[in-house]
Amino acid sequence: MKKRDEAIGLIGIGLVGTALAEQLLAHGYSVIGYDIVPAQCDLLRRLEGRVAASPRDVAEAVDCLLLSLPDTTVVRQVIEGTDGLLQAARLPSYLIDTTTGDPTETAALAAQLRRRDSFLLEATMSGSSGQLRRGEAVLMVGGERNAFGACRGLLEVLSERTFYVGPSGSGSRMKLATNLVLGLNRLVLAEGLVFAEKLGLEPTTFLDVLRAGPAYSAAVDVKGDKMLNADFTPESRVRQHRKDVSLILKYARDCGQELPLSRVHCDILESAIAAGDGELDTCAVIKEIRRRQQEAAVGPPED
Repeated sequence: MKKRDEAIGLIGIGLVGTALAEQLLAHGYSVIGYDIVPAQCDLLRRLEGRVAASPRDVAEAVDCLLLSLPDTTVVRQVIEGTDGLLQAARLPSYLIDTTTGDPTETAALAAQLRRRDSFLLEATMSGSSGQLRRGEAVLMVGGERNAFGACRGLLEVLSERTFYVGPSGSGSRMKLATNLVLGLNRLVLAEGLVFAEKLGLEPTTFLDVLRAGPAYSAAVDVKGDKMLNADFTPESRVRQHRKDVSLILKYARDCGQELPLSRVHCDILESAIAAGDGELDTCAVIKEIRRRQQEAAVGPPED
């Protein structure tokens, strides 16, 4: 792959951040990154990226910077904190935030950065880190349209399925709406698998039938075998998805919509976290479904 002249910044080298770095490096970009966890910085070095000492140092070295962080609170800390982006002598022209964040707060950060001549684009993602690594994720980009046009070539390196969805905050709103459907698809797959097993059906045949019929969803391909094989190696984490569902419920309250299925989903995710499964892949919801089935089979304790 021909080496490009342009260096891209990256703050946050977790599951998604690592996949972003791999994609950029594979397409000839150099990557300058930072993570608060030293082991994640070491991982970037092993991938042949460079590590900076702080977010400020990353900002001063690049014209385009990607953020891949747990939530908007952390994004704000990276932007406003000691050695944060706003402490840089110059800001990158473009910040591309892949975080699933709070739409209102994200729009406020975009306005703040615009006063420093820096454009913030949300590039929220539908799909796991594994799907991003395979080029199968979907990017939903919010922000100023001209900034989207300027960054489109880079975004399409990360995913050929890239959509401009509106002004600042729209990317996060689109992510919440799509995550509502995605999470419930994954949850109902887990419940259906356990039900099929209890009916005495062969699970792999059940998955094959799902793939062939109208009950199919992409969750069958992405999570079905992982559920059957109890492979809970994280590509996306239960803890992070619980944060997303909490945001979904918050914005549903704000717009006056009742989401009964998502409330059940949130309860299941909270129980999974309480059972110690928060750092596992989101397909680990099947463990909570199995636990509930076992509790139902045993029945309530006697007085």
